[in-house]
Amino acid sequence: MKEWKRHAAIVLAAGKGSRMKCDVPKQYLSLKGKPVLYYALKAFEESFIDEIVLVTGVGQEEYCQKEIVEHYGFQKVSHVIAGGKERYDSVYRGICALEGADYVYIHDGARPFIDNALLCRARNTVEQYHACAAGIPSKDTIKLINEQGFVTGTPERKYTWIIQTPQVFEYTLIRGAYEQMYQNMPAVQITDDAMVVETMLCTPVKLYEGSYDNIKITTPEDMVVAEAFLNAEYPLL
Repeated sequence: MKEWKRHAAIVLAAGKGSRMKCDVPKQYLSLKGKPVLYYALKAFEESFIDEIVLVTGVGQEEYCQKEIVEHYGFQKVSHVIAGGKERYDSVYRGICALEGADYVYIHDGARPFIDNALLCRARNTVEQYHACAAGIPSKDTIKLINEQGFVTGTPERKYTWIIQTPQVFEYTLIRGAYEQMYQNMPAVQITDDAMVVETMLCTPVKLYEGSYDNIKITTPEDMVVAEAFLNAEYPLL
């Protein structure tokens, strides 16, 4: 008989969204009458995920608890906690709140268009490979440049992927990687959770199929695209 495993999610909503050029953090902007953050939480709430930790900006915990978690009836959100100075600080705080989880799904709250099919692909991949991240093949040619802006190389397009979230890991693996990082902070900038695992543990991260719809809302133009997605493809959301 297969042993039951506990799958938990960390939804990151601590970003300031400076590129959005507005006073409201991007995760709280209204998208078809609901905050952007609502859609990611709804996807996890209606999936096989057992528990959700919501990481917010400092001072936004009560607002998120009352106006989002309680208002929309999200039963799986077990903790609403304040994030840290950097993204990786917020992730680590979420990891520490998930004692007892077997797998951790780390997701940007500003990516509203995940669905159960994508999450099932993530589950199947992490159970086999222990560490994985959503990604899609790049549609464009990628150039490598130097500090002066000159091209130094052109990798083959078939080997270039755009990385998304959720990024998913065995709990002990991702917690161990983060704890090693804090003990020996690398000189390079840490940009995602897969990089922490790759750098600190030399553990390979398997990519699974994400979605071209799985956009991250970062600029005003992204809101226009998101509205179009909702109107055309997600009429019930």
